[in-house]
Amino acid sequence: MIRNKALAGENSIVIIGAGMGGLSAAVLLAAHGLPVTIVERMAHPGGKLRTVDVGGYAIDAGPTVFTHRPVFERLFADAGARLDDHLTLVQSDRLARHAWADGSTLDLWADHARSRDAVAQFAGPAEAEGWTRFQAEAARIFRALETRFMESPAMGPLGLTLKYAPFHLHEMFAINPFATLWGALGNYFRDPRLRQLYGRYATYTGADPFQATATLMLIAHLEARGVWLVDGGMHEVARQMAALATRLGAKFHYNAHVSEILVRNGRAAGVKLASGEEIPAGDVLSNSDISAIADGRFGPAASRAVTGVKPHERSLSALVTLMTAEASGFEMDRHNVFFSTDYAAEFRQIFGERRLPVEPSIYICAQDRGITPPPPGLERFQLIVNAPPTGDGQPPTDEEMAQCQTATLAILARCGLNLKPHGMHPVGPKMFEALFPSSGGALYGRASHGWQASFRRPGSKTKLPGLWVASGSAHPGAGVPMAALSGRLASAAILKARASTRTFLPMATAGGMSTPKATAETMG
Repeated sequence: MIRNKALAGENSIVIIGAGMGGLSAAVLLAAHGLPVTIVERMAHPGGKLRTVDVGGYAIDAGPTVFTHRPVFERLFADAGARLDDHLTLVQSDRLARHAWADGSTLDLWADHARSRDAVAQFAGPAEAEGWTRFQAEAARIFRALETRFMESPAMGPLGLTLKYAPFHLHEMFAINPFATLWGALGNYFRDPRLRQLYGRYATYTGADPFQATATLMLIAHLEARGVWLVDGGMHEVARQMAALATRLGAKFHYNAHVSEILVRNGRAAGVKLASGEEIPAGDVLSNSDISAIADGRFGPAASRAVTGVKPHERSLSALVTLMTAEASGFEMDRHNVFFSTDYAAEFRQIFGERRLPVEPSIYICAQDRGITPPPPGLERFQLIVNAPPTGDGQPPTDEEMAQCQTATLAILARCGLNLKPHGMHPVGPKMFEALFPSSGGALYGRASHGWQASFRRPGSKTKLPGLWVASGSAHPGAGVPMAALSGRLASAAILKARASTRTFLPMATAGGMSTPKATAETMG
């Protein structure tokens, strides 16, 4: 039972879920002296940042790439802490290793000149020149959107236009929202392998490169700015953020399921647990998938507060195989991609036919490589194959998933990699739906298909006063740093609303730390 009467009353905040958005908001709100309690139905913080035991080996089962480090440096700094005091981050010289069935390979590097030289050697000087232009365009799109859109409250097309008017409209048009990513890549690359490589960046947000907006080119620039390896695995990021929030006074309650968002006098007023216990609060922040609210999983009164994502609008799911294995024949790095021979067919089968691809592209995170040399013998691997978000409809059967795993190992063998599995733990769309209800197994919320998709992600504020949202399915979008930014935006919105109604007075944080002013400006 959760018994903390001090949290009762209008000054307290209840956060549903300890995913990245919830943890980010918890840190920032607790740093402002607010009483915060986080209710998480799992036994640990992190949401998708989780580990799974496979034969006695803990394997990261969620996101594997740490980018956009300044987001987390700022988060810790706003809480009076230093990121480097909590996490050991090692910048990777090599961004990723890419391989094709014809035996060709291409490594991309943190060093820009080294990557350009690698592309020239791989595909010729003309492609290297196209690569240089592509990187410049990706950087331009990122700079155009970083502060005006990604770090700002959600807005519509008109609002974004006003952000650029009247002297910077040319920057807005530089984001290229009306072209598809695949089509835009043809302006830079003739080599189909390079189009395939950079088309893959659409999948970072769960999108089909043939339908995704060309704006997603910005992801290439974000990754080129740096990829870090986290000592202890990606789940360590969540553990350290939870520890920081706890130090600031936030209370975490695990294995606690929220069955209802309480609504009184037309306003969110706390949560009710499956146990029947009620936790009153002045504000409720949901870190669940947006569709979980819309589907009524937190009660009918809250369901009208947001609009859910329709099944045909969902992003990719995945067939994730967590594995201990012996590897031989292909020298892997931490991040590795093995491409199919027919990319268009792969995504047509996933999004059009709603089934696992016959010949998938495969991402492998070799989790024992990068920081230290890999140990002899067994290693830990996470293999990811894109899958349709049909976890609540007609998900892949066990037989279909087994067939896909067999095809996966065969494709890897054609690329020169032989894996001899010792332990395997598959997770498909049906399991992802069970872990993250109402998502259908989609891992990134709404797919970024078409120029309007980003504007259709909900902002922090919902139609129900006192109910706020922060997650990868909300603005500014999917991915670990974007979800953290979503939590920042939600915390800023809550503080701004409280300041405007004079219901909140800044307090000292736990441990006697002085607090910044509770304004939207200080929170981002």
